Amino acid sequence: MSVVLEAFNAPTAIRVAARTLGWPFAWLGKKGDPNLPPLLRALSAMGPAYVKFGQILSTRPDVVGEDLSRQLKVLQDRMPPFPRSVAVESIERELEIKVDDVFSEFSEPVAAASIAQVHRARLATTGQEVAVKVLRPDVEAEFRRDFDAFYLAAWMIETLSPSSRRLHPRDVIKHFEGSVRGELDLRLESASAAEFHASTADDEGFIVPEMHWALSSRRVMTLDWAEGISANDLDKLDEAGIDRKIVGERLLARFLEHALRDGFFHADMHQGNIKIAANGDIIALDFGIMGRLDDYTRRVYAEIIFGFIKKDYRRVAEVHFEAGYVPADRDIDEFASALRVVGEPIFGMSAGDISIGRVLTYLFEVTERFGMETRMELIHLQRTMVVVEGVSRSIYPSINMWDVARPVVEQYLRDSIGPRALLKDLADTVRVLSRFGPRLPQIAENALAAQALNASEEPRRAPTKPMLWFLSGATIAIGFIWVFDLL
Repeated sequence: MSVVLEAFNAPTAIRVAARTLGWPFAWLGKKGDPNLPPLLRALSAMGPAYVKFGQILSTRPDVVGEDLSRQLKVLQDRMPPFPRSVAVESIERELEIKVDDVFSEFSEPVAAASIAQVHRARLATTGQEVAVKVLRPDVEAEFRRDFDAFYLAAWMIETLSPSSRRLHPRDVIKHFEGSVRGELDLRLESASAAEFHASTADDEGFIVPEMHWALSSRRVMTLDWAEGISANDLDKLDEAGIDRKIVGERLLARFLEHALRDGFFHADMHQGNIKIAANGDIIALDFGIMGRLDDYTRRVYAEIIFGFIKKDYRRVAEVHFEAGYVPADRDIDEFASALRVVGEPIFGMSAGDISIGRVLTYLFEVTERFGMETRMELIHLQRTMVVVEGVSRSIYPSINMWDVARPVVEQYLRDSIGPRALLKDLADTVRVLSRFGPRLPQIAENALAAQALNASEEPRRAPTKPMLWFLSGATIAIGFIWVFDLL
């Protein structure tokens, strides 16, 4: 823990408190792998949820430093594996097959992470190469233990620091837990992989391996083998003659397209989940954590990004107020000025010249000052945006996220706010209203019965008919809508 606090330049008092409070309990913990550096040994011994945290930090050398980032990359896909025999036993139990009958080849682990490990295999029937992912033994129990500790820590933070409650620490942990639980059921990951494969099928330079449903279950997942160079191995990328500028910009652009265009994106895109094919195509792996955004949130997010790109901080502020991200009683002009201080230093600079850590620190101060609360629907997006930008700049250090984002966001806004988008919104509204058609007779009968009951209870009051007029008008309107929808 002291290594992490030093990396973040934490105040001396906090470092001393962490050492003092942690020392009496040190003997209770696991020692970890003595061959690993101190921080990696600590995180791997503490549990898989802490390893996930380390994976996120590994993508941010600008925050934790180059040396620590390089160490943490080990957590992405080079964790200690469990024996091949245990994996074979799990596969045979889950799929009710014999591994030797189904696979003509089945390798030792080729990659191991906090939750599962991967084996390279060949189908006996077709000779096709596949990747077989198998969950670690007892990983579910380990995650339950880790999250119990997280909830306790979140409760202590909320209790001891009332100002932190606007960030909803326990809700954030609950959101994170829900995401991770999806990784612990490979059937859900298989479904996400299949959906992501379909939604990105036409994306140039982006590949999602195809699923093999017959060889997948709750603890086992099988998909096409994808040959490529790890996004971590920059030397091999250079040796293969791959243009890292194109790869870095493509990775960031594709992520924004998936988030804005589809509202469905890969939410765990660290280097361990990315390979680069010989032709420069990006191969996405590991679909346990995926993000979703509804239409309205996507438009809000796009307008915020576009406002920053155009340096229209007033519009960015208005969007925050319109979406309810900032309390209505705050001053919009002051908020716009605060956003200008965040955005202006970024323009005209390469990512290598920008301290994202300082930008995020100031942005956090702005959110605290204006009482912005954590938005659960944006957690995946915000976290993944930071990770993807970190991975992109690790591949091509001079990348500028605003230059890459601009054409993607402009295209989305043209499609989602222009005349075509208006017609689409009207058509969607028509479809929703048309569903009320079959229910109108029952609604009318209920209204008549209610009116008759009121008339019998208050005989002197003349019966009113606005509800009947509304139902009659609605019936006619929905009739027209239904015909229009068919056309």
